[in-house]
Amino acid sequence: MVVRSVDIVGREGIGMDLALLRTFVTVHRAGSFTRAAALLGLSQPAVTGQIRTLERQLGRPLFLRQARGVTPTTIGDELAHRAAPHLDALVEIAGAGLDEEAGTRTLHLAGPPEFTALRALPALSPLISQGLALRVSFGTAEEILDGLAAGHHDLAITTAQPRGGLLTSAPLCDEEHVLVAAPRWAARLGPDVLRGGDVLLEQLPVVDVHESLPLISRYWATVFESRPAAAGAVIAPDLRAVLETAASGAGLAVLPRYLCAEALERGRLIALLDPPMPPLRTYFLVVRTGTLTLPPIARAHEWLMRAAVDW
Repeated sequence: MVVRSVDIVGREGIGMDLALLRTFVTVHRAGSFTRAAALLGLSQPAVTGQIRTLERQLGRPLFLRQARGVTPTTIGDELAHRAAPHLDALVEIAGAGLDEEAGTRTLHLAGPPEFTALRALPALSPLISQGLALRVSFGTAEEILDGLAAGHHDLAITTAQPRGGLLTSAPLCDEEHVLVAAPRWAARLGPDVLRGGDVLLEQLPVVDVHESLPLISRYWATVFESRPAAAGAVIAPDLRAVLETAASGAGLAVLPRYLCAEALERGRLIALLDPPMPPLRTYFLVVRTGTLTLPPIARAHEWLMRAAVDW
């Protein structure tokens, strides 16, 4: 959305340029002038100049400059909380005007690729026939929350719960993690091997989504109360690729149960353990504070929360 230079009047009768407020809110959400400049498509000096202009208009500092980024003052936080929902509403109004020409309303959704593809999008598909258009982005939890705060997304699904007041989150569902391997590997493992994490890793190669082995590490910490002493034999940054690689016999992997349930039923994968307390990971549904008053976001949010009861 292009924000025109329109003055609004604050409580103290001070005229504030809407474009300056947009820059201010972006800096507040991004936590730095550099990141805000990239999000706005402006130079860093231009962003710095706009913030100084707004501070002169208000007669108060809005940010404390730090070695890395900026921290909002009390006045800055108050202004952000008051202005951000209204700016988001203006974006929605502008977007709705464009969408009405095509008879649709567009929702920008972001989330992890596997969960979004297999859970969220099928759950939201009935809304398409009711006039909702979807634009979907994938990314890491940090990328998703940064994009949501900057206004690139309307609704986000993430495994990280945001802090602060500019983003509002609600627990969506928990996913159970399962230690799996192909049948030919499972047949070789005896009870003694399965009781010890280190012994298990000596017998089987490891497949995970990152060199840090985040899924294996979380499982080992919960079930074996230890850190895995292993390196990944195969690293593939997509859980569906991890599933297919493990099912082909490359090694063991930790996968969400929803993702590998069919492979387990068909015998392509075998669950190596059935711990009394399996590792869980929580997904959160996140919006910018105040935007649940906007109909497309509210409907999608409600639809996903209802669907998640059965996940």
